Amino acid sequence: MGPKLNLDKLDLDIIHHMMENAEISYADLGKKLFVSGGTIHVRIKKLHEAGVVKGTKLNVNLNLLGYDVIAFIGIYLKESSLYDTVAKELQKIPEIVRLNYTTGNYSMFAEIVCKDITGLRFVLHDQLQKIQGIERTETFISLDESFSRNVQVSAPLAD
Repeated sequence: MGPKLNLDKLDLDIIHHMMENAEISYADLGKKLFVSGGTIHVRIKKLHEAGVVKGTKLNVNLNLLGYDVIAFIGIYLKESSLYDTVAKELQKIPEIVRLNYTTGNYSMFAEIVCKDITGLRFVLHDQLQKIQGIERTETFISLDESFSRNVQVSAPLAD
């Protein structure tokens, strides 16, 4: 495990509120948590430095921008030792938005977002199949995303 984090209730409250709405001002968050905006700023900086907070992202409705296909790809590797090499190649494909090293049937599991089926076919046929070390893939097309959420954070376990 990494270095021990000394997170207190205020840190966890800040994380919880900002996971719900990262656009909230430090002053407004401070008012909600009964501390100054400066305190929020210092705590956020500490959380960034500790690697707990890794930045903020804009949550975009990709469907409204014309990205109509989400697919999940189970990837079988010829050898598990090829993971790092294959992962570097997969990272070059912009349509792959998430990649996990997994247990179970697949060595890797990727999420792909494309504008249409033609785009998905291009990724699968013209890009994935050319990567050395991939034995085969299995594709699952998402028909609907029922929900997506952050985990509810809680205090780290004591040693």
